[in-house]
Amino acid sequence: MDQRTFHGPITTTGLAEALIAEFHQGNMRARKVGRGKNVVVQIASPPRPASGGRTAITVQLSQVEDGVLVRVGEQQWLGVAASLGVTALAALRNPLSLLGRLDDVAQDLASMQLTARIWQTLESTAESLGASLQISKRLRRLTCAYCGTANPVGEPSCVACGAPLGAAQPRACPNCGFIVTANETICPQCGQRLDG
Repeated sequence: MDQRTFHGPITTTGLAEALIAEFHQGNMRARKVGRGKNVVVQIASPPRPASGGRTAITVQLSQVEDGVLVRVGEQQWLGVAASLGVTALAALRNPLSLLGRLDDVAQDLASMQLTARIWQTLESTAESLGASLQISKRLRRLTCAYCGTANPVGEPSCVACGAPLGAAQPRACPNCGFIVTANETICPQCGQRLDG
């Protein structure tokens, strides 16, 4: 399951509505389950598609302190892969048979690109609402361990008592938006290496 956190003025409902608007059309179906802080959007191909197997993805949206945590579930690829395999075998036996299956092959390939389309929709919606994978200004504060004063992120020392704040500086993983401390080199959420 792939997950990312979008920070900023964004809600689960806003992202869910954008997904439904994008994917509840043509041969795809999308529906929202739940409301409030935890919403699930299910995106699927029709129960009896013309080719391949049924493609289904679950997108879990959870409101967090400073935005929305998004988890995208795995697709059911067996039917699509099997359909493409049958097409390939038939084309080896009779290359002209591929002409009759071009629409089915195009539909199978579109199903395999569905996860990327979901992330593109989520990212463009988040950006249009003023959210991103970077820590928002609301979280850009540090509490001094010595005196308890709130300090802006980036301050080398406490504005009240002068104590060093270097190790306490948070930042966001550029890949998934997870908030990490300054001394972490690998994101605990997605496993990506963090730069400097």
